[in-house]
Parts: sequence; structure tokens; C-alpha cells
Amino acid sequence: MNIPFNKPYMTGRELWCIAQAHTNGHLAGDGMFTQKCHVWLESLTGSRKALLTHSCTAALEMAAILVDIQSGDEVIMPSYTFVSTANAFVLRGGVPVFVDIRPDTLNIDETLIEAAITPRTKAIMPVHYAGVACEMDTIMDIASRHNLWVIEDAAQGIMSTYKGKPLGSIGHLGAYSFHETKNIISGEGGALLINDKRFAERAEVIREKGTNRSQFFRGQVDKYTWVDVGSSYLPGEVIAAFLWAQMEEAQSITQRRMDIWQQYHEAFKSLDNAGILRRPIVPEDCQHNAHMYYILLESLAKRSEVIAELKKHGVNPVFHYVPLHSSPAGKKYGRASGELRHTDNLADRLLRLPLWVGLGEAQGLVISELQNAVV
Repeated sequence: MNIPFNKPYMTGRELWCIAQAHTNGHLAGDGMFTQKCHVWLESLTGSRKALLTHSCTAALEMAAILVDIQSGDEVIMPSYTFVSTANAFVLRGGVPVFVDIRPDTLNIDETLIEAAITPRTKAIMPVHYAGVACEMDTIMDIASRHNLWVIEDAAQGIMSTYKGKPLGSIGHLGAYSFHETKNIISGEGGALLINDKRFAERAEVIREKGTNRSQFFRGQVDKYTWVDVGSSYLPGEVIAAFLWAQMEEAQSITQRRMDIWQQYHEAFKSLDNAGILRRPIVPEDCQHNAHMYYILLESLAKRSEVIAELKKHGVNPVFHYVPLHSSPAGKKYGRASGELRHTDNLADRLLRLPLWVGLGEAQGLVISELQNAVV
């Protein structure tokens, strides 16, 4: 048996929705299914406006334009994140300032943010790792006192909450991913959540290549033209149709993932208690979405040994990010604020296990093989 790390889930209605989009005669962006997705996201999050994009990267690039990142402007973020978190701002001339992560949640350590603020700081970029929320009350308070923007990288966070508030809806802007490895998928895809009304109108323009095309189709102007900077950030209607079928079953998908996550968590409790591995930690105020299940092993050498052993038995776990501050581009375009000892240490020890809807009985093999491999 071969158990992949990820297997994209289909509800069964995706192809029907795509056929409907074709029947409607509209396969470019912003058709009927795109609008359905927008309404669903706005209802879910309470955001003032949600806009589908062709990736979460695109949503982050739009955010960088909206907060007017200029050459030399600094954006505080964790180093333990995907490259797009930083690259979206580097493209505008911004400077990522990396701070360490918390050893419990692996999220940005909110107690280190203020020490990283300089006169050039323009924004804070919390990343909700594994769908577990950062300490957003503290982050929003810091941002308010220092007049900074907060952009939530909630790529992994759809259907997760912080003190009852959906992730992505708390900062001034938020970004979701619908990549095939995420909970709700469209292959590639993303969304920008606009939570501050000052950004709503301009966000539409930026997304539509810098034109006021959306206003034209609403009858607000008699013709559309180039009015601002922008790019083609919207997805085609085929992507939106596939995504809509997923959104219709978002609650069910999340619950099924939660069941798998909980089975892992219970199975490894004794190993955690014995100090052989460490399980994920979820603070009381956070409702996660079972985006991933990871364990922390004692060392890089032990992780490499466990990966090799599991692959012998057809189980395919993976590790995660190379910290950005230690990457070639991270050294060139960004800088670290203080020591990033937790980032370096935990990145070497983290191992992600297969978690996808339909894993079923194969999960038992993953659990037994891991238990054998770690002892």
C-alpha cells in the first residue's frame, strides 16, 4: 500500500458545476460561480468584501499594493512560512523583518513584535500556522498603537476562528488559499478579504488590471478605462465553479478532517507523555480546522530516520518550510530581528503526516508504522 501525503478531495459536484459554467456561456472571471463564492466568503467571515484570486500569492500581492508598500518599507513576519508571505512585499521593494515563533503554536511570537518595529515599519504579517490562530488581540493592539497595517496570511486558516472570529477577518486585510493541499480546494486559487472599507473600491480596480471594469458592469460608469496600477488577479470561472462545489460541503469536509486529526492526537498521547514526540498545541481561544497534523521529534537526525523508515512501508510524510531568514533570497531581501532559535530548532524537527478526506483505514497503518519508527 502507498499512502500519499495528500490526495485532493472531490465532492462529486465539481464537474457538474464546471459544465454549468460552460452552459451559461461565461468561462472568464467574475461569472455566476465567482459571485456565489464571494457571497459565501462574506457570509462566513463577515468581511466587507471578498474577492477570489488565482492564488493566495496573488491576494498577498494585492494587499501589498493596497497598503502602498514602497522601497525600504518594512513588514514584520515570521520566518517559518511560505515564500509568498515575504515575496509579495519584496516585489514592491519592501523588506521582510523576520521574528521568532512561539514554541507552542509555531506562530509569530507576539511578544517580540514591538522590538522589531522601526520608523520604516509599515505592516505586521501574522501567519496562522496549521490553521491555529496567532494571538490577534495583542497584534491588533500593537498595530493600533504604532499606526501599522495588519495583513493576515490565513492561507491555512479557512473555517478556523480566534475567540469566535474567523481567521482572515480580524486584520485590515486577509488572504486565503485554495491550493490542492488546503482544506477547501480549486487546484490553484485564493481570496482576498477586505475588512477595512477604505480598501474596498481600490481592491476591485487592482484585481481588474487597474481598470474600473467592475463599476462599469454594475452600471456605475458608462465605460471602463485604466485608472490605477493593477494586474490580472482574478481566476477563471472553471476554477470558481470547482471551488463552489467544495464550499457547499465546507462544514462536512472540515468535520471529516477533524475526525482524522483527533484520531492521530489520541493515538500519540502516550508517546507525547513519554517525551518521545510532541503533539500540536491548540490554545483554548482557538478553534482550528485540522489543516494538518504534525509531530515534533527530538532532532533533525531522528526526523530523517523516521521519514526513511516510514517510506519503506509506503507511508509518505513530509517536513515543511526552510526558514526564510536562512534562505538565499531571505538573506538578500530581508533581515532577522533578534535570534530565531525556536524557528531554527522546530523547523528541523517537524514532521507532517498524511491527512486527507478519505484516508480511512490507511490511517491505522500510518499510526502503527509511526509508533514503531519513533521508539
